[in-house]
Amino acid sequence: MEHPSDEDESARGTLAIELRRLREQSGKSLAQLSEDTTYDRTYLHRLETGERLSQRPVMEALDAVYKTGGLLTRLWRLARQEAFIDRFKQFMLLEAKAVIMHKFMMAMPGLLQTEDYARVVLSSEPKPGGDNEVEDQVAARIGRQDLLHRDPPPNVRIILDEGVLRRPSADRKIWRDQLERIADSASSPHMTIQVLPFAAGVHDLMGGSLSLLWLPDGHALAYLEGSKSGELVDDPHEVSQLRLSYDRVRDLALPPPESLAFIQHVMEDNAP
Repeated sequence: MEHPSDEDESARGTLAIELRRLREQSGKSLAQLSEDTTYDRTYLHRLETGERLSQRPVMEALDAVYKTGGLLTRLWRLARQEAFIDRFKQFMLLEAKAVIMHKFMMAMPGLLQTEDYARVVLSSEPKPGGDNEVEDQVAARIGRQDLLHRDPPPNVRIILDEGVLRRPSADRKIWRDQLERIADSASSPHMTIQVLPFAAGVHDLMGGSLSLLWLPDGHALAYLEGSKSGELVDDPHEVSQLRLSYDRVRDLALPPPESLAFIQHVMEDNAP
């Protein structure tokens, strides 16, 4: 990969340019920098070309070498978020084409969020663009739900961790409306919703949410999502392993009728 150009305005490109500039300014070779940080010189070169994004400990080590007061770590955070957004955009494009979706969710799935609840969630993180940026994101999230109304619609199975149903929004009406949306969705012939109760104990997917997609050509892929990270997986072996983890969680979840009863019970607990 070529060196990023000075016109590269992405956070990742800016980080790569700054890494190269700092090393050249210090007069260090890659070999010397490798000795100073204990990281392989080829790996460090890939950071300077933008080929690799690295991890936080690497940036902290380089901040220490260059005495940049955490600048590189801050740039890395921006680059990581930018990469997450790009991968999520790619995932959404594939999701819109999927004919079958299996999801395990540690947070309220965007496909089931009401507009008001989506606004609450998206407002919880500071936005440089203020209210206008929040509204743009709300519109994008609600618009994404159009895929549920395709003809024919995709077949969707969603397993909700109990914690999703136990963390209400501050506005009780918004929360009741959100619970009602979930209950209504459970009655759709193309949607299956299950609840994984806390009593099910530990399992292999506790680290975040998982989406499994099957495209019209039969190709399967997965998307692993944390609160600030996302990974698109298309290696057949890795997807198969993730599907096995999903199936094991599904075995622990309440059956659909019991799951609906569970959701309705939560709704009663939140009745006015």
